[in-house]
Amino acid sequence: NKVNGKALFVIDGENATHFIFSTKLGGMFIVDSSDPGIELIKLTSIDKTRSYYEIILQDAKIDLLEKTASSHEAINKTVDAGRIMLAADTVGASQVMINKSVEYAKERKQFGRVIGSFQAVKHMCAEMAAELEPCYSIVWHAAHCFDSSPEEARLMACQSKSHVSEVGKMVSKKATEVHGGMGFTDLLGLHYWFKRIGMNRQLLGSPELVRDEAGKIQGF
Repeated sequence: NKVNGKALFVIDGENATHFIFSTKLGGMFIVDSSDPGIELIKLTSIDKTRSYYEIILQDAKIDLLEKTASSHEAINKTVDAGRIMLAADTVGASQVMINKSVEYAKERKQFGRVIGSFQAVKHMCAEMAAELEPCYSIVWHAAHCFDSSPEEARLMACQSKSHVSEVGKMVSKKATEVHGGMGFTDLLGLHYWFKRIGMNRQLLGSPELVRDEAGKIQGF
């Protein structure tokens, strides 16, 4: 069997030995990455911490995977796992941005004082920490459900991805504000985390899309 088609935004595709694709009809097939019918094109992305690829299949030799009800479930579980991992990644990136903001606020001086002594800056750091702290529990619970409570796993994957994405957006914005103009430069490297959080927000579904899925799961 051979197939033609393409897939976009495959993360770190150059490291894969095989690719598994799903079709609109619900089937799945596997392709060896060394097949001459596969072409990997590196995509330009705002996120420079990871590589993204477009995979083009041109008469690529495939091995069909058995099409059963479990095939569709396997696809859903893969998406759920990906969403939980992206949420966890965003929590980590957000924590780095908070840590960097606090460190910078303790060192940067303005008007003869470190900026961390100003109430407005204190509030910004406190707000970021207060918003992010519950996200740890959300992600841990989503991961627990994925392992032990399959009936809740998909809903929790959606909720963790959507909520953490929104918190990550807030943290990345406020952390940049704490750094002032320096936050927009390459010198501090803050923009790497900012862009990674922004990319995580869109991968495997934006918050709006994922919340819509969560509503459907609950019958709304």
